[in-house]
Parts: sequence; C-alpha cells; structure tokens
Amino acid sequence: MLGLVSVLVLLVYKTKARKAQYLPTVKSPSVINSENNTPPIPVSVNYHFTRKCNFACGFCFHTAKTIFMLPMDEAKRGLQLLKDAGTLKVNFAGGEPFLHKEYLGELLDYCKTDLGFESVSIVSNGSMITRPFLLKHGTNIDILAVSCDSFNPETNQKIGRLSGNPLPKLKKIAAWCKEFGIKFKINTVVNRYNVNEDMNHQITTLAPFRWKCFQVLLDESENAGSTEQSRDVHPFLISRTEYDAFIARHQQQPSLVPEPNDLMRSSYLILDEYMRFLSKEGEYKVSPSILDVSVEAALDGMVWRREEFVERGGIYEWSREVVDGRKSEKLDW
Repeated sequence: MLGLVSVLVLLVYKTKARKAQYLPTVKSPSVINSENNTPPIPVSVNYHFTRKCNFACGFCFHTAKTIFMLPMDEAKRGLQLLKDAGTLKVNFAGGEPFLHKEYLGELLDYCKTDLGFESVSIVSNGSMITRPFLLKHGTNIDILAVSCDSFNPETNQKIGRLSGNPLPKLKKIAAWCKEFGIKFKINTVVNRYNVNEDMNHQITTLAPFRWKCFQVLLDESENAGSTEQSRDVHPFLISRTEYDAFIARHQQQPSLVPEPNDLMRSSYLILDEYMRFLSKEGEYKVSPSILDVSVEAALDGMVWRREEFVERGGIYEWSREVVDGRKSEKLDW
C-alpha cells in the first residue's frame, strides 16, 4: 500500500499533468498580459447577475445582499463591452441563475448568437434546471456546472443545500447535457461536513468532464459572520491538510480539478450585479461599473492573479461538445 506521502506526490504529479493539457498552444502571457505593462485582457469573466437564491449554503461567498438586477438592455451593453475588451468566456452565476429563466435565456442567446463568445457557461445548484429550457437554449450553452457538495441528504441539510440526495437529478442533467452537446461539470466545496466523504462511486457514475473541488473559503466581505452579514463560514472551515486528504481520496478521478484557497483567491474575475469588478485580496475593493467607465479603467487597481488563473486550469477546452452536428475542435489561440 502506498504511504500518504507517496499518494500526495503522485497526486501532485497527476494534477500538474492534467493542468498542462488545458494550457493554450501559445504562451499564456500573450493571452492574459502577465509579463508586460499592457492592461490585462479579461479572458474569462464570472457575471453574478443575481444574488437571489433558493438555497441557504452556510459558506456562501456571494450572498443575497441585494435583489437588484440590471435591465436587460444594460446587461447586454455590458456584455458587449466585455467582448470588445477581449473576453472569450463568460460564466453566468448567482445566487441561482435559473430563478430568472427568461432573463438567463435571453442573455445566453445574445452572448452566443450575437456576440459570438467562445464559451458561455452557467453555474447552478441544479434544482431548477429543466429539459425544456435546454431544448430552447442548449445550443447556446457550452458548459453547465452544477454545485454538489454531498450525496448524503443529512450532510446537504447541514450545509443548507436542502436538496436531499442530488444524484437522481444530476443523472438527468448529465443525460440532458449529453443530448444537447453541453459539457457537464460538477463543482464541490470541500468543507467541515463533507471532508470525510467518499464520492468516487457517484462521480464515476456521473462522469463530468470537469469536477472542480474548492477548499471552502473565508471571504471577509461576505461570510465572515459580522453583524451585517448573513453567513458565517467559520463552522465550515478545514485545514489544508484535511483538504489535501479529500483530494488524495479522489485522485483516481480523471475529471478532478483541485482548487485550494491559494489558487482560488483572486484568480477569478468577478462582476457583481451592477457589473462592478470585486477585488477580495487584501483590502476589499469594488470597481466602478463597466457601464460607467471602460473595462480597462474598471480593472485598474483590482487584484487579478493571472498566473494562478492559468495554474488552476482557468484556460481549457471550454467550447461545447457538439456544434452543428460536429465535435468541437480544441481552442485555436
């Protein structure tokens, strides 16, 4: 039997090899401008257009501070500005995006049909995804990611997911994604309540193209438990050693993409519901809205660690599986 050290060494080797296959065919700095003084190109942007959610996950790092959503014409104008600034991939998140299906559907169609983004993706808790929605908009979705932190109903209740056993619904969503040529992804937040769980059987059954495992994150601006915040992440926190043990337990999964805190923090470009960039490393900062200033000006002074973005596999084959009946090719950088 391999000792723990040997397992971790093997895991690191496999993880680096897995990340290598996602890197672009040219030097990544030419895509993200990390080695010169030119402004960074916002290659991949996460747009949290709503904070409203039908779940109450105790560790949530983008909580329901407001119920605001931009008017459709303003949201479209912002997305056009991102495209003009060089964005290749846009990810719609929340809150729960499927609480606003008509709004989400119109944005998906606009991004793909009108703006021609290389990749358009969604992150959802899965509870409100339906086949009719995918039948209508699926050709304009490259990736559908579903958050799943446990296959144990009691654990989900402790977390606040309120989803019972998610496996039956996840099987349906995976089948729908296959039907419509959408890449199926699973996101898991490794925390105090699921850190000892073995998910190998269920993940093997679902066979996502990516299984991203985050280490639960303390965000001073959202979930630190202060009087003005609705979430307190402290009961969910785990050590890096505990996180690494979870990853080692699942290292056989070919889709596994580990994201410990040091890789995750500040390697994402996050736009809030007002289309303002959020900087969450060191002093919490909120940029002006890209609707009021240029994307370049909004990014100025915000922390985006592009090297970590690449290291965590932020660049990969992110276009849909099937386009007009043909399997998609690798990204041509």
